Amino acid sequence: MKRLLLAAALALGTAAPACAGTPQHLVDSSTLALEDMVGSGMGNQVEYMLRRSKAVVICPNIFRAGFIFGGEGGVCVLSARADDGTWSYPAFYSLGSGSFGLQIGLQSAEVMMMVMTKGGLNALLNSQFKFGLDGGLTIATLGGGINGSMSTALNADIVSFSDTEGLYGGISLSGAVMSDNTNLEQRYYGQAPGARAIVLYGQGTNPGANPLRTLLQRYGAPGGAPVSPSGQ
Repeated sequence: MKRLLLAAALALGTAAPACAGTPQHLVDSSTLALEDMVGSGMGNQVEYMLRRSKAVVICPNIFRAGFIFGGEGGVCVLSARADDGTWSYPAFYSLGSGSFGLQIGLQSAEVMMMVMTKGGLNALLNSQFKFGLDGGLTIATLGGGINGSMSTALNADIVSFSDTEGLYGGISLSGAVMSDNTNLEQRYYGQAPGARAIVLYGQGTNPGANPLRTLLQRYGAPGGAPVSPSGQ
């Protein structure tokens, strides 16, 4: 019911219809994915890490498919926390990877990545970032059938949460490449200054992103009670 009410509010609060495949549809889907994550069984962990994060990446629909050859991909938004505690307007990212092996299956996933350190944020703000190849960063993954612990996550540069559906047991970001999608940014803001300028220096505004920023402010306010390493 809460998700339906939020969807209705997004529809009423958007000046123009958000068609599938448009930047606004991605922003709205990311808002709903954030609500899903907070309302899931790992919601306490999500809120705890979000309150302490420098930024967050939300990928509302990552598809993974394979039969001998496999691959995964999707589009994501990145928002950073300002010094006053507010959240930036989103930058847009594409995520993709490829693999080869004896595999078969189909999976879709909602993925959230909490960026816990300045080093992690700077890495993502580079024009292209490949998970698992930056030896200076620690990435922890929780949820979606992948084993992980909060004690490990607390010391990571990036903490990834995934909620998956499908035949694969879990989703791994190892080898995935994230790149700034300036085409979507141009369409959404009327300019394409790049992810760093958007999330750190405010070069780009669109009222259609205000519901997402408001929800991040609600769930990502600093502080909050700690959770145990098991998340209980």
